[in-house]
Amino acid sequence: MSRLNQLMAFLKESPDDAFLNYALATEYVGLGDDDKAEVVFRELLEKHPDYIATYYHLGKLLERKTDKESAISIYEKGIEKAKKIGERHSLSELQSALLELQFD
Repeated sequence: MSRLNQLMAFLKESPDDAFLNYALATEYVGLGDDDKAEVVFRELLEKHPDYIATYYHLGKLLERKTDKESAISIYEKGIEKAKKIGERHSLSELQSALLELQFD
């Protein structure tokens, strides 16, 4: 069974599990399917806005799609959320990603 199929099976049992949805989105990224990954990342942000890693990876996906303004917006939202919950490591990564994108 492929990793994608395994994730889908797990999600049938626990459809709202943040980690499983995150893993599904990153699996789609690994398979080169940014459109499906974006859908899952956006759904994850709606249901689990405190799952901070989503902001970074969605931002990077939007950068690949050359949607700079949307990527900036996602990074900024992630930065605010990371500050609120005290997630310093993620805050640093998001700030770095935002600065790199703004200076490109």
